[in-house]
Amino acid sequence: MTDPTAVKAALKTQAIETPSWAYGNSGTRFKVFTQAGVPRSPWEKVQDAAQVHAFTGVAPTVALHIPWDTVEDYPALAKYAEERGVRLGAINSNTFQDDDYRLGSVCHPDAAVRRKAVGHLLRCVDVMDATGSRDLKLWFADGTNYPGQDDIRARQDRLAEALAEVYARLGDGQRMLLEYKFFEPAFYTTDVPDWGTAYAHCLKLGEKAQVVVDTGHHAPGTNIEFIVATLLREAKLGGFDFNSRFYADDDLMVGAADPFQLFRVMYEVVRGGGLGSGVAFMLDQCHNIEPKIPAIIRSVMNVQEATAKALLVDRSALAEAQASGDVLGANAVLMDAYSTDVRPLLREVRHEMGVDPDPLAAYRRSGWADRIVAERVGGRQAGWGA
Repeated sequence: MTDPTAVKAALKTQAIETPSWAYGNSGTRFKVFTQAGVPRSPWEKVQDAAQVHAFTGVAPTVALHIPWDTVEDYPALAKYAEERGVRLGAINSNTFQDDDYRLGSVCHPDAAVRRKAVGHLLRCVDVMDATGSRDLKLWFADGTNYPGQDDIRARQDRLAEALAEVYARLGDGQRMLLEYKFFEPAFYTTDVPDWGTAYAHCLKLGEKAQVVVDTGHHAPGTNIEFIVATLLREAKLGGFDFNSRFYADDDLMVGAADPFQLFRVMYEVVRGGGLGSGVAFMLDQCHNIEPKIPAIIRSVMNVQEATAKALLVDRSALAEAQASGDVLGANAVLMDAYSTDVRPLLREVRHEMGVDPDPLAAYRRSGWADRIVAERVGGRQAGWGA
């Protein structure tokens, strides 16, 4: 049987990073619905991230997105975050919103455009130096829409060259996390379309390059837990972008579409030693019609619940059933853990950590939502810039 004390201890050490952009106005390609009280600056995004951590106890870092979160003084922003009980996390690059990137960024056929894109990535490493961030997260919208539009192999050569230059710039303790997406916005070829392509580039680069698994970036029916297990086995799983999708890259709340899948993923993380090993557990979501902060708190709780269930799997009984070929017995072990109501356990964990057992109720009572609506009047609300 699983030791409840050990399960609690593991849950108390879990850290889930929230994304700065999720606190701003975001939505679909068709419409972004604005909300009152949305942050107007990276400083106010940090304020909201601090609230999520205060009420959950397990969201100690907030990821930045450059240029959306550009400030004049990054050390000051880092200090501001620390004063509010959080730290600045991964630095996310943006090479997909500039007009010059219509045909790609680091894979663009024009060397001048590639130089511009690489320059941005190098500046992101400068930001990492200033903030003390560990991870540079890269996602490229590069690809083609039509057969013959560009040379597929040449684009891979350009990608490898750009990644190598940025990799060489990384300092001690810094990592490059390469994300993949199987389609969109490029619809014929995507330059980093799957985990195999990302893995191949990271393997060639070295130990500081690892793969990011965005749970919404897969075709229907993809066995994401297999990908997670394989990357963990190869010591190349750098982190997650947690979200859900019903059709494509919806960026909905993690666990909303398929909580059983989230459990299966987290079981492979637990089984593969991914908890406490440096794997980054990041949210990457947009909250278009739901209130931002409560949605992020709920997302953190969803990851906690999936992790708790994964930790409750009786691995000895599972191994015994697997070794004896007991197909139904092995499946039952997993299903017993998944069917467990872990909410009482998590309430105990939160109480022992000194946070309210019900984070959402505590947030509603705090008055923060009314306060930011009253105070954040005027100025320009933060958003995707789409």
